[in-house]
Amino acid sequence: MITTQIDLSRQGKQQGYLQVPYSHNLGGWANVMIPMTVIARGSGPTVLALGGNHGDEYQGQVAIMKLAQRISEGDVQGRLILIPSLNFPAALAATRLSPIDGMNLNRAFPGDAHGSVTSQIAHYLTHELFPISDAVIDIHSGGRSMEFVPCSHMHVVSDRAQRQSMLDAMLAWNTDFCFLYTDIAGSGLLPVEAENQGKTVITTELGGGEAIPASVHRIAHDGLVNVLRHLGVLSGALQSRESLGLPPTVLTQALESKNYLLAPESGIFEVCVELGDMVAVDQPIGRIHFLERPDRQPIEILAPKPGYLICMRSPCKTQQGDCVAVIGEQVCVESVMAR
Repeated sequence: MITTQIDLSRQGKQQGYLQVPYSHNLGGWANVMIPMTVIARGSGPTVLALGGNHGDEYQGQVAIMKLAQRISEGDVQGRLILIPSLNFPAALAATRLSPIDGMNLNRAFPGDAHGSVTSQIAHYLTHELFPISDAVIDIHSGGRSMEFVPCSHMHVVSDRAQRQSMLDAMLAWNTDFCFLYTDIAGSGLLPVEAENQGKTVITTELGGGEAIPASVHRIAHDGLVNVLRHLGVLSGALQSRESLGLPPTVLTQALESKNYLLAPESGIFEVCVELGDMVAVDQPIGRIHFLERPDRQPIEILAPKPGYLICMRSPCKTQQGDCVAVIGEQVCVESVMAR
């Protein structure tokens, strides 16, 4: 059902839209228009770079828009497909979920060609864009709900050659932390669909909140450029943390549900340690306070394992069951590849 004026097989630079059929009260034959840029030259890998899977995560959207404006055909070897705001209705509304159908695009895969707008977008990626791509980059942040230490991250896939390719690409983002994660909130993720098709998948969590520091914008842009150079689709000198005068990245993992700390009651969350700090077992990570009962002692949230505070809840007001913190245990590259 989705159409585009862009010819994906053509050489050169093209800018246009993915047009998703959508009817609303004041538009019977309307389309959702998702901006897309394709730059192709000669032979080489095809890399799909995506921002705005969740609409309130703007780090990747800004980084990809800047690339779409600045990159010319001569900078590319192969094909680069850039979609800065994949969940375009949500990006316009500054929401995590689509305001059209209430769906989470990152839980909608493999999608439905005849479903809602979100389902159609997922289906188009699953059946049209993923099959022609060698690598998929899906840039996330914590949005308005979470604040992360800026990190590139990945799933630990079973295929070892694919895992090594993903690990190398993840490290090429040159973030201070890298993060191996698991899915505790459902199925249907975009990265998993691309991984199941055998693609090299690179994802991130670059900060969060509504105010994005200049340093995080730099990490988003510079890391994306470096990964594209690592993948061989973009010209320019490849950088490493060593060449930048930086220490090795801290590789962490949160592969068990206990690494993801949930609020036992609703209240006001007070974080007690800084993002990126090392914590010990049973160290207080935060507290839940009760506005209606200031006489009541707050509930302490304790670290179940030693590790780093990778992520914390951004809004202080917290509902029971919200994730308030994530603890990443430090691991080495060798152990990741030995599993």
